[in-house]
Amino acid sequence: MRKLFVWALAILSLSASYAQRTQKPPLHGKKWMAVTGKPLAATAGSMIFQQGGNAVDAACAMLAATCTMWDVLSWGGETQAIIYNPKTGKVIGINALGVAPTGATPEFFKSKGFGYPPEYGPLAAVTPGTVGGLCHMLMEYGTMSLKQVLAPAMDLASGYPIEAETANSIERNKERIKQWPYSKKVFLVHEGEKREAPEAGEIFVQKDLLNTLTKLVEAEQQALKQKKTRKQAIQAAYDRFYKGDIAKEIVRGNQEQGGLFTMADLANWKVKEEDPAHVNYKGIDVYKLNQWTQGPSLLQALNILENFDLKKMGYNSPQYINTVYQSMSLSFADRDFYYGDPAYAPTPQPMKGLLSKEYAKQRASLITQDKANNDIFPGDPYLFEGRANPYVDQLKGWKNMMADTGKRNFVPSHDSVSIAMLSPSEKKEREEYMDRLWRGTTSVEAADAEGWVVSITPSGGWLPACIAGNTGVGMSQRMQSFVLDASLNPFNVVAPGKRPRVTLTPSMALKEGKPYISFAVQGGDTQDQNLLQFFLNMTEFGMTVQQATEAANVNTNQLWLSLGGSKPGDRKPKPGEILLGRTTPAATQDGLKKMGYKISLGDRTSGPINAIFLDKKHGSIWGGSSNNGEDYGIGW
Repeated sequence: MRKLFVWALAILSLSASYAQRTQKPPLHGKKWMAVTGKPLAATAGSMIFQQGGNAVDAACAMLAATCTMWDVLSWGGETQAIIYNPKTGKVIGINALGVAPTGATPEFFKSKGFGYPPEYGPLAAVTPGTVGGLCHMLMEYGTMSLKQVLAPAMDLASGYPIEAETANSIERNKERIKQWPYSKKVFLVHEGEKREAPEAGEIFVQKDLLNTLTKLVEAEQQALKQKKTRKQAIQAAYDRFYKGDIAKEIVRGNQEQGGLFTMADLANWKVKEEDPAHVNYKGIDVYKLNQWTQGPSLLQALNILENFDLKKMGYNSPQYINTVYQSMSLSFADRDFYYGDPAYAPTPQPMKGLLSKEYAKQRASLITQDKANNDIFPGDPYLFEGRANPYVDQLKGWKNMMADTGKRNFVPSHDSVSIAMLSPSEKKEREEYMDRLWRGTTSVEAADAEGWVVSITPSGGWLPACIAGNTGVGMSQRMQSFVLDASLNPFNVVAPGKRPRVTLTPSMALKEGKPYISFAVQGGDTQDQNLLQFFLNMTEFGMTVQQATEAANVNTNQLWLSLGGSKPGDRKPKPGEILLGRTTPAATQDGLKKMGYKISLGDRTSGPINAIFLDKKHGSIWGGSSNNGEDYGIGW
């Protein structure tokens, strides 16, 4: 009885905790809201809003600024977006992910001794997508010129005071950067000195990038002089990047350094629009991009969790954590096997079955309420579409691939005190694993009084980036998200022209047909774990948007990593491992240990979540941004 009383008090204290003051103040606005990964980039969004732009214009300006500031991405990366169009009431998906270039085959990479495509360098690059994605969104849904939207980024490229985080990342990675002559030229501004990277606060100038952005604006302005429409003029800039002199230099620089890009690869690439995947969770419509991202895994988890009374369990109680952990593990198991580029699927993917309530009910029945479940594998959604699963035999091999290969405890690399007692080899392995788990990306959120809402998760070209020739454009590293062996995932085997299945996952929720929450986060495979819990924090536990971004999450490692490592063993699931916030009550930790979980504690349990809440009751806009990064925003 005493244990139950202590446990109840712990749950009550947790329930009361999210009524406390937040570490960052929430953002409030009536006319607009701009939130992203760098304060200066949020300022870029505010500048566009103040000039009369809509949320799409502002989002494009923030995207351009974050790419210029190397906020774990660059101009040669990829852009994924969800847009709510108030004029049509539709939610639109933007697929601006690059593709594998000519010659990128499993045989090619295996011949070089790779277990996956490499993590860094020219062979890690898919074709650039961000420039095309920005131009497409601006053409179709914005109101301003490319010249106006790129002005803040061009100002930054001409020189801005670089932040300590970026400057120190350059210094840490300088030996790899020295492998690539164009990267060395841009980043190692004090070559030969003890510190070769810029110092924090030093004015960091990117002449080549400024020249590239200037060429884009020149193409647009020349088209306008020729009486072309706004859209046609932006298309002219798009064409110069993918078919003109900029493309030629990107391809030349990529090939010179050992890459596979061809002019046809860039010229044939196109942005795709799509109807996003969505499910209804207790009256709220939640939208994610389709199975070329991991986004539907969040929708699957919501369908599973709809079968449980989460509010009754209590926020982050042992029972709640166990249920959420297993629901995420179940949905990620399906992600790991069935998700990939639908344009290249060997057979139609079973997305209807995967997102059905009936399949979710079956998956929910696998959740063990009193113990951890280490035997979680992909299910058979084909049954819920009336089709036979062509991969039954292949699925049987998963148990062997997931066999335990050693110690399974882990802690995040940023918790240096916790890992100080480890041996050097253990410390290195755990740091490398967590780097792969949390790697890369930023997020962009924008909303305006007219009703436009934008959620973007751009990425690619993070430090240490290989720059393509004299363009200043850092190339993507997204090729590593492919597999070379169909037994791991028959839908995500690398092929020329194919998009890899990525972790990048913007989110939007509508209530009564109107925008309710727009949210995204950086952090590799943890993204949809963090966003799921953020969403539940608001909808189940009544947190404000700022409270929900800051609230402690849990992480599951019961999934195949999407990034890093040179062989499948580096990415294997680690069943039963769980990351909890360091302030998690002892009673909760004890309850999870008794269920069989292997616990690690961290000060940070999420990447920086950025979100916007549309307050229909008061006609206002709330912004939230967690304290786990440099992210923040501005509202008016």
